[in-house]
Amino acid sequence: MNRFLRQVFVILIAYPVVLAWLGVSVAHRKRLPKKGPGIIIANHNSHLDLLTLLTLFPLSMVDKVQPAAAADYFLKNRLLGWFATRVVGIIPVVRGGGDPLHNDPLAGCANALREGRILILFPEGTRGEPEKLSEFKSGLWYLCQQFPDVPVTPVFLHGLGRAMGKGQWIPVPFFIDVYVDEPIYCHSDKTTFITDLKQRFELLQNSALGRDV
Repeated sequence: MNRFLRQVFVILIAYPVVLAWLGVSVAHRKRLPKKGPGIIIANHNSHLDLLTLLTLFPLSMVDKVQPAAAADYFLKNRLLGWFATRVVGIIPVVRGGGDPLHNDPLAGCANALREGRILILFPEGTRGEPEKLSEFKSGLWYLCQQFPDVPVTPVFLHGLGRAMGKGQWIPVPFFIDVYVDEPIYCHSDKTTFITDLKQRFELLQNSALGRDV
């Protein structure tokens, strides 16, 4: 990833689209990690999810924040692959890459954490239906087992599914609400960990819906 190109990308694309065209309100911004290593997990309804998450950090930090993204989508041609890895700064993940204990598709994510970066993960694995939570994948748990002292911060994004959901290519100016939860740490039991995270997101979603009333 090129630090200069990443900052230009955030200044010229992320800030105008998210902050000027859409508008964002952030609850409990102070809960976000101030430095790495750290993991941010968020629900995934839109291509704008990543842009929104990047705007939550100071410009001086954005080169330390990297998202995991599907290799089969972002590396499907040379130009898109260059832009995704060098400018956006994704860590390519091979979906359905096998047993994480023996053929780890999240090896690049582990390296990023070892280098003290802040990792963005979407535990649903792919964009779901607008404003709906899908089941969480277990890859996050396997990654956290390697880094039990790294905080995991849940972030719920509300409104992006309407602003630019799956199948949309032009963002509609819906106001976005971002809810940041308290960081948690990995649990030795996979089911307990995944269930706890899903419940946290459901509570954050209820808060978002309550705010709409």
